[in-house]
Amino acid sequence: MMRESRQVRSSRRVRQVRRSHVIATAVVAALVSLAVPGCTAASEEGRGPGDGSTTTGSATPATTVFAPTAPPPSPTPSYALSTAPRTIPAVREHTPARGPGWKPAAGARVVVPPGNAAALADEGKLLAGELRMGFAETTDPRPGDVELALGAKNSGPPESYTLTVQGGRVRVTGPDEAGVFYGTRTLKQAVKSAGSAPEGTVRDAPAKPQRGLNLDIARKNFTVGWIEDELRRMADLKLNQLGLHFSDDQAFRIQSDTHPEIVSTPHLTKAQVRQITALAARLHITVVPELDSPGHLGAVLRAHPALQLRDVQGRAVKGAVDISDPASAKLIDELLREYLPLFPGGFWHLGADEYQALVYRDPQASFPQLARAAQQKYGPKARIQDLAEGWLDDRADVVRPAGKVPKAWNDGFFTGGVVQAAKDIQVEYWTGKEIGARPPLEYLREGRKLVNLNDEYLYYVLGQPNQFTYPTGKRIYEQWTPLVLRGTTPVPAQYAAQVLGARLAVWSDLAGAQTQAQVAEGIRLPLAALSQKVWDARPPQPAWAEFKALADRLQPPG
Repeated sequence: MMRESRQVRSSRRVRQVRRSHVIATAVVAALVSLAVPGCTAASEEGRGPGDGSTTTGSATPATTVFAPTAPPPSPTPSYALSTAPRTIPAVREHTPARGPGWKPAAGARVVVPPGNAAALADEGKLLAGELRMGFAETTDPRPGDVELALGAKNSGPPESYTLTVQGGRVRVTGPDEAGVFYGTRTLKQAVKSAGSAPEGTVRDAPAKPQRGLNLDIARKNFTVGWIEDELRRMADLKLNQLGLHFSDDQAFRIQSDTHPEIVSTPHLTKAQVRQITALAARLHITVVPELDSPGHLGAVLRAHPALQLRDVQGRAVKGAVDISDPASAKLIDELLREYLPLFPGGFWHLGADEYQALVYRDPQASFPQLARAAQQKYGPKARIQDLAEGWLDDRADVVRPAGKVPKAWNDGFFTGGVVQAAKDIQVEYWTGKEIGARPPLEYLREGRKLVNLNDEYLYYVLGQPNQFTYPTGKRIYEQWTPLVLRGTTPVPAQYAAQVLGARLAVWSDLAGAQTQAQVAEGIRLPLAALSQKVWDARPPQPAWAEFKALADRLQPPG
C-alpha cells in the first residue's frame, strides 16, 4: 500500500509538471503571437483539421513551432500626382505622373550624345554649371543624369521642347538648339522654385517668335557688363531678341572705321560688340541693331553739317539729313555696310521714324529741294513722303543681300503716295500719335507683319517726359496682350498670326534720371510679365500677387 501510494504521488507529480509545461508553453505562444502578427497567421495556416488549443485527459499537448521571422516588408512609396513646374513663363502643357521627381545629386551629370555635342555642348555645360553637376558626352546616361538631345527636324514647332522626368532621370529634347535650351531654362527654374523638378512630361513652345527688350544705348551709355547681365536674365525668361538703338541726336555709340569722326565717347568698341553678340548667340538671343535714319542723326550731323536739312528760310531741322543730297545716302550706306558683318543676327532696324520735314504744315512749300527731288525720282505726282519712303526702300536694299530682314518704325510707312514701303519690311508699331502714323488695323489689312512696342504699356522712358509713365509688370500682366498694339484696345484676333511678338523698350530721353541699377530693377517685373504674355496667348492663371512672388524668388530684386 505504501509503495502504491508513492507511485500515485509520483504519477501526480508528473501530471503536474506536464500541466505546468503546457501552461507555460501556451503563455509564451500567446505573448509571441500578440507581439508578432505574422506568426499568428503562420500558426493558423499550419493547423490541421481538429487542431485545438486545449487537451483532454493525459493526451500530449500540441507543440508550437517557432520559425524564423523575416522583418516586415518596406511599404511601396505612394506619390500624389505631380503638378506643373513653377516657372516664368509658365509651361503650356504638363502631363502629371506619380513619382519622386528629380533634383541634382552627387555624381549626377548633364549628358549630351556625341552626335549632338557640336550643337548642344554649350547648353549642357551651362546647365551643369548652374546646377553644380558634371558634364559628359555619352550615349549611356546613368541614374540621376539629365540628358539633352536633338529630335528630328520639324518634329515640333521652332523653339519647342519636351522635358520628361521619369525614373530618376531627366530627358530634354527639341527640334532645334533653342528648344533644348529653353527646356534647360525650365529645369533650372523648377529646381530653383521648388527644389526639384516634378515627375511627368512638359511639352512647351512659344506663342510668338519675337520676344524681347529694346535698349537705347545712344542717349545713355550702358556698360558691357550691364548688357550681358540683362542678356542672361532675358534668356532665363525665354526672351530671344535684344534691340540696340545705337545712334541718335545725342550720341553715336559704336566704333566706326569708315567714319570715326561721328563716334561719341564713351562707346562700344567692335570687340565689345562681338563679345555681346557672342554671348547673345549662346543664349539664343538675336541682337537687332538700329541705325536710325533719315531722322535722329544729330550726332552724325555734328561731324557733317553740310548734310543738315534746312527749310526754305535756312533753319536747321533737328536731327534730319537732307535726303535730296546723294551724299546723305552715301554716308549712311557706308555705315550700314561696315556694321552688317558685326551683327550676325537675321534682322536690321532701319528706323525711319519722326523725319521732321513731314511735321510741317506744308512740307512741299517748306522744303522745295525735297519736293523737286521727289518729282525727279518718282514722277510729277510724287511728294516728300514718297522721297522718304523711297529712302527706306533703298536702305532695305542695302541690308537684304546680307541676309537681314529689314524693320522700321510704323510712322515711317505712308499711305496715299506713289511709293510704298516694301512688303517684307516688318512694322515695329509704337504709336498712333506721330505724323504719318495710322491705326494698326490699317497696316494689318495691308497684309503687313507687326511687332508690338505699344508706347502705352511697353515704353520705359527715363525721366518720364511727355506724359510717359514707367510701365509696371502688374499692368502688363493683367491688361496687355500682343494684340493691344495701340492704346488699350486689341485688334481682332483674326490678325494674331501677323503680330509677330513684342519688345519692352527702354528709352534714355533723360539719361541721368536713373542709374543702370535702377533701370535693371525698374524693368525686372515688366520683362517677366511680357515674357509670360508672348509665350502663351491664353490668360495667365495665377493672380498677379502669386506671379510676382514667383518672379521675386526666381529673379530677386536688386
